[in-house]
Amino acid sequence: MSWFHHFFLTWMQFINDWGYIGIFLMMAFESTALPIPAEIVMPPAAYWASQGRFNLAVVIVAATAGSWAGSAASYWIAYKLGRPLVNRYGRFVLMSPSKIEAADHWFETYGSGGIFVARLLPVIRHVISIPAGLFRMPFARFSLMTILGAGLFNGALAWFGMKVLGDQPALMKDPDALRNALSSKSMWLVGFGVAVAILYGIMVWMQKRAATRASNQRA
Repeated sequence: MSWFHHFFLTWMQFINDWGYIGIFLMMAFESTALPIPAEIVMPPAAYWASQGRFNLAVVIVAATAGSWAGSAASYWIAYKLGRPLVNRYGRFVLMSPSKIEAADHWFETYGSGGIFVARLLPVIRHVISIPAGLFRMPFARFSLMTILGAGLFNGALAWFGMKVLGDQPALMKDPDALRNALSSKSMWLVGFGVAVAILYGIMVWMQKRAATRASNQRA
């Protein structure tokens, strides 16, 4: 547990040191498919907000602004470069052809409303901006759906972080306090895992549905 506590302290201190700018940048990277999951950014930031170091509302705004900025960058890259270059070079930023194809089917089936829902789903939220750019969805509508979906998702993660970590200041100093916090809040952690699993199941079901519709339209 001591090694985990050391890693935990290092990451928590990193979030604290970089502040709102760090939250913005990490969430921007998260929305361009680089491996910085929002799930490890927002709860620590919410913890520091509960300790008075950050303002929770500003944390959510900074994270949502970062999500939009990263998504907008992906949108405009796809818009300007087009499918051949995206398919050729997307793998270098973890956008494999299979991920892009899945996002294509999603967007073709659900359109602008799918952008909002996709921001709540694992995996697909990282790449949904690509088909939006490829299909040249109006940028204002894309931005609105992205901000609404990302804002809801980031707010939910911040709330989760407050519930699990916010009332446990001793966990920054004592490995046993961290162990006790994780144990006493295990139902929140289980609930979060179940919610992620449900969202993943929804994503898989909707992707299969989107693929079936696209196949029927081509037939």
